[in-house]
Amino acid sequence: MPTAFEVPANELVEQLAKHLKQNVGDITPPPWSEFAKTGANKKRPPQDPDWWYYRCASLMRKLYVHGSVGVSRLRVQYGGRGGKGNRPEHHVRSGGSAIREPLQQLQKAELVAIDGKKGRKLTREGMALLSRAAAEVSKVEKARPREVQSYV
Repeated sequence: MPTAFEVPANELVEQLAKHLKQNVGDITPPPWSEFAKTGANKKRPPQDPDWWYYRCASLMRKLYVHGSVGVSRLRVQYGGRGGKGNRPEHHVRSGGSAIREPLQQLQKAELVAIDGKKGRKLTREGMALLSRAAAEVSKVEKARPREVQSYV
């Protein structure tokens, strides 16, 4: 059975986001999610109406890959280069609410659990869900015809 390491990350996150939107009732975007930016480095709010589910799926994959992670470290990973006008750009951390609240919803759905002072980690149900999504993505990948590259 393929794992989350063996399939393309963007396709795994997309498959997982679809599953979370259709099958997990505890995960719903809050009312502020359509108006708020996700960080100080962003100029506009996300344009995709389903960005909340993609963020939840992405967080689950990060917890699978990195193990126990706290909100502070995730804010660094989701951050980016912030513009300062004429001054050079520097790294800016992402907004904490756009990470903390999806984690709380995943925790309510029993896919994520608190791991003491280390942060949050995936539960057995969360790992099983990721494994099933990776298997589905792998099945689609195998069925897709390969493109032949020509070096002419």
